[in-house]
Amino acid sequence: MGGRRLQERERAGRIPVKRGVDQVGKEKERQKNDYIRHKEKIIIFPVMRLLPFCFSFLVTILLIFILNRPIGTKIPMPLGSFLSPQTGFWQNAEDTAYDYNGSVVIEGLKGNGKVYFDERLVPHVFAENDEDLYFIQGYLHAKFRLFQMDIQTRAAEGRISEVAGAAAVDYDKAQRRLGMKFSAENTLSVIEKDAEALARYTAYTNGVNSYISTLTASSLPLEYKILNFKPEQWTNLKTALLLKMMAQMLSSGTERDLVNTNLRAILTSQQFNLLYPQVPDSLMPIVPKGTIFPRPMHGYKIPSNADAAYFFNNRSVAVSDAYPQDRDNGSNNWAVAGTKTASGAPILCNDPHLELSLPSIWYEMQLSTPTSDVYGVTLPGTPYVIIGFNNDIAWGVTNSQRDVKDYYTIQFKDASKKEYWFDSVWKPAQQRIEEIKVKDQSPVYDTVSYTIFGPVMYDAAFSDTVSEQSALAVKWTAHHTGDEGLTFYKLNRAANYNEYVDAIKTFECPGQNFAFASKSGDIAIWQQGKFPDRWQGQGQFIMPGTDSSYMWQGYIPQSENPHALNPDRGFLESANQRPADGTYPYFIPGTYITPRGIAIEHFLSGMNSITVQDMMQLQNNYYNILASRLLPVFFEHIDEAALTQEAKKYLGLVKQWDYEAGPASVGQTIYQCWLDSVQRNIWTDELSKAGPLTPAPEEQTLMELLKIDTTALGFVDNKNTAVIETLTYQVSVALNAAAKQLAEVEREGNLEWSAFKKPAIYHLLKSNLPSFARTDLPVGGWGNTINAVKKSHGPSWRMVVQLTAATEAFGVYPGGQNGNPGSRFYDNSVDNWVQGKYYQLWMMKPDEAKDSRVKWIMAFSKS
Repeated sequence: MGGRRLQERERAGRIPVKRGVDQVGKEKERQKNDYIRHKEKIIIFPVMRLLPFCFSFLVTILLIFILNRPIGTKIPMPLGSFLSPQTGFWQNAEDTAYDYNGSVVIEGLKGNGKVYFDERLVPHVFAENDEDLYFIQGYLHAKFRLFQMDIQTRAAEGRISEVAGAAAVDYDKAQRRLGMKFSAENTLSVIEKDAEALARYTAYTNGVNSYISTLTASSLPLEYKILNFKPEQWTNLKTALLLKMMAQMLSSGTERDLVNTNLRAILTSQQFNLLYPQVPDSLMPIVPKGTIFPRPMHGYKIPSNADAAYFFNNRSVAVSDAYPQDRDNGSNNWAVAGTKTASGAPILCNDPHLELSLPSIWYEMQLSTPTSDVYGVTLPGTPYVIIGFNNDIAWGVTNSQRDVKDYYTIQFKDASKKEYWFDSVWKPAQQRIEEIKVKDQSPVYDTVSYTIFGPVMYDAAFSDTVSEQSALAVKWTAHHTGDEGLTFYKLNRAANYNEYVDAIKTFECPGQNFAFASKSGDIAIWQQGKFPDRWQGQGQFIMPGTDSSYMWQGYIPQSENPHALNPDRGFLESANQRPADGTYPYFIPGTYITPRGIAIEHFLSGMNSITVQDMMQLQNNYYNILASRLLPVFFEHIDEAALTQEAKKYLGLVKQWDYEAGPASVGQTIYQCWLDSVQRNIWTDELSKAGPLTPAPEEQTLMELLKIDTTALGFVDNKNTAVIETLTYQVSVALNAAAKQLAEVEREGNLEWSAFKKPAIYHLLKSNLPSFARTDLPVGGWGNTINAVKKSHGPSWRMVVQLTAATEAFGVYPGGQNGNPGSRFYDNSVDNWVQGKYYQLWMMKPDEAKDSRVKWIMAFSKS
């Protein structure tokens, strides 16, 4: 190690300074040995964590270079720089004694601030005013999560090709055609009209850039070295883009206009409504049944041809969603009144279900000023606490699953796409020429036409199934929204129910279910968003865009969004189900998820003297309530004489199952394989005609149908055969097919559920960085259980808050505070999350600076 580099590390506190020649030989030898051991500890051990990745990565690079190298191919990074002891990946290793203490002197701060890091590297931020608070928050987000912030906003804007090359061009086109930057620009224009909000966002941006300005080649996050690019300056637009990325994740996959349009060509209106119902028979809505809703004052005019005859037996469309979002981007939350708890105080719980990644989507923080004090998880790239609690209230969110995006057919005058037919005239389209920069290649240009509805998502330039003169434009509430962050700024400071309602009422997209509890004893839930006031059926299919007949004509008044306050039953919950029963007077299409809400209602309704530990156990509950209702139908109709010996064995095992989908459950594995096989047998012959991406009806729907009609409207019969298949035939044949799969799995390993589904948490770059992932995690659950862990999707944060006089809060997320894979804080919470354990969340007080839980201190001061 060079002298200059050694001096730098000595000043950083990472290597003890050598003090010269010791006069006592034994003492000199002891100090030398201590130094060597310490050096091994802080350099060699953390580097070992990175070596498996580096070895596999370099082997891959070499093989590609030797076996697949056309003339002019470039290795993704300068290997000399990557391997350099001074600037390469070695510099990203952190030891167990890494020093996070520091002093930051910043021009522009209004006052001084302190950050106290606890033993989990959670920062407790104390500032003298709001602007300094969010400056420090931005600085810390950048310090620990810069690459995450950068790559996510590039993805939102449609700029991944700059990093990943030509393979990402179509993705970038899709983002730009959806209007992601357009919508962020519109939101930013609203923010800029509010001087106080603009000051907060600008302070946050300045904090991010203050940290970026300190980076050198050696201190760049590891991913930049791997991908060979550098971070750029942060802007308020990037923060708006990150908020739009969340809107896309949570509201851009809740519509099915494209697949529904194809389904209408093969289904009658009755079949469609029964296979894809808006109000399932077994629904347990968010707002308790029996709620009286006010009579609506609809302002729309229904087109004369807006009936089933128009929508069904009409032409299909070959276009499908280019990059569909995961429909299971949902969550659980519930609030229990003091009348049902052992302490007499309300308890609020939340566990948002999202794609699991390393680093985690969340970053845990406490944010404190003389007038506010809040703790929870934050979203790197934006200010404020998103889910959390303060000294008076707690709140949590789940996705509404509401459809707020529609498609309209556009008829262009010619291939130039400069004019389109609307209300009997050729209307000029606004065009944006999108320059997509591509790594190591020339830029790609794409012309996006904007109509009265919104941007044209699909045309001949983006889909070979669309003609030169026809196209599909997309209308999405996220295109024109205000400052969604204002809701969280206010929630962070809210002290009671009225202030909670005031905070959330301006939140527009994505629609969310905001659960609430307060120390005054109130519990509440509101489904909040900007939702179109639709006539029956509007927006379920692609609509005509040649005139204004099918446009949105208004929005549901905010005060009439489904909500409840202090119900007699003593609890409220949401789990992505429909918010209200069929008496709700508005048409509210969406891709709702029913089983988890039924399970939560089942357990909470029977619980009393509830404790925090009870709520932790409920969040980690693996009971498969849908299986408990569907399997008896299969058992009733199975023909055991038609089963193979293997199928009989698995039938015997699943009959003994207790419906717990834990990691060691064999019954869950057999059930899921059997159910998947039944689903294929029943639906494929008909629904495949609507396209390969056509979703099967929900498992809940299948269960409800089979209980009232064992032919499932005739779909049980395979129309491709001469005989008429019965339910008995299909479930028996399905179990035989599943048995073959199960036997093969059993020969290769075991049938335990976690071994079968192979849960994992991947790095943001997915399979490109396998050594930075956590794979084969011993966790159970599925999308229809309360603990809804799928393969790489599930509870991204678990929080339980009891609002006693001294708040008791607990939480955990599957990751760590530091985005650096070389840090021990990269994934240190994963094991606790797997085991269903929680950390107590410490709302630090200003006079606790000398508390033993404080491990490092960063001081911020104005220059």
